[in-house]
Amino acid sequence: MSFRPGSRVYVAGHRGLVGSAIWRALSEAGFQHLIGRTHGELDLLDQQAVQTFYEVERPDYVIIAAAKVGGILANSTQPAEFLYDNLQIQNNLIHGAYRSGVKKLLFLGSSCIYPKLAPQPLKEESLLTGPLEPTNEWYAVAKIAGIKMCQAYRRQYGCDFISAMPTNMYGPNDNYDLQGSHVLPALIRKFHEAKVSGAPTVTCWGTGSPMREFLYADDLGRACVFLMQHYSEEQFINVGFGSELSIRELVEKVQRIIGFTGTAVWDTSKPDGTPRKLMDSSRLFQLGWRPQVDLDRGIRLAYEDFQKRLPRIAG
Repeated sequence: MSFRPGSRVYVAGHRGLVGSAIWRALSEAGFQHLIGRTHGELDLLDQQAVQTFYEVERPDYVIIAAAKVGGILANSTQPAEFLYDNLQIQNNLIHGAYRSGVKKLLFLGSSCIYPKLAPQPLKEESLLTGPLEPTNEWYAVAKIAGIKMCQAYRRQYGCDFISAMPTNMYGPNDNYDLQGSHVLPALIRKFHEAKVSGAPTVTCWGTGSPMREFLYADDLGRACVFLMQHYSEEQFINVGFGSELSIRELVEKVQRIIGFTGTAVWDTSKPDGTPRKLMDSSRLFQLGWRPQVDLDRGIRLAYEDFQKRLPRIAG
């Protein structure tokens, strides 16, 4: 494949958690012609603006890390936005890439595409075999449509469009807004603020029993570069760490790393979400890729990033 440092690569969503990690991975791999646009510079909901961007910039390759994302609360209170915005963003980017002759495109989905009660670990073949988890089905439906769109353009037009499904992500440039963040960044913020204020307790949602897998963002960035170089199939591919822990164990780990000496209490009136979500990443591992950052080190790095960004987060 011709994905090499001299290529022009557009990373959609390059300022976010995942997109910035992909940008770093590409830079470390020697790519010099990277293209990124902020929301102020390019509204991905505007089809004509996206098409004009493609015509002017002519990227050779595209990686789609742009999406409207959030945790259980955001997904359950903004279903229309999560469905419409994500459909519109990916439709514009995928169709625009086809029209402008992009050589290869990587679409990033989410592990929430799988049925709520799919057999664990989650295999790619389990897609569309049962009902989705209700707390994030709107986002999941949009991401499933993105996978199918890449497959459809591959079948009908011969486009080399591939899809990858990352597990739960965390790391630099994460979203720490408690109204819209995922579990790990939310815990980092909660425990840090409790430590600083001297609060005796931190309240955590649910029972702590769900099992989750977490992948450091820079590992995903490296996986994306690897897939652009070595993968070209219609079937999407899982990208995970390969092991899991309970939310209760995660809370204990974050509490220890941040140094909060109070007590974690559980609000069992709040939803747990999917009982278990471990990806089967054996197809990717067999191709030769492996994650490099374990959870303890990753949380420490994420906490360092949180502290650097604290003035903006607090503001």
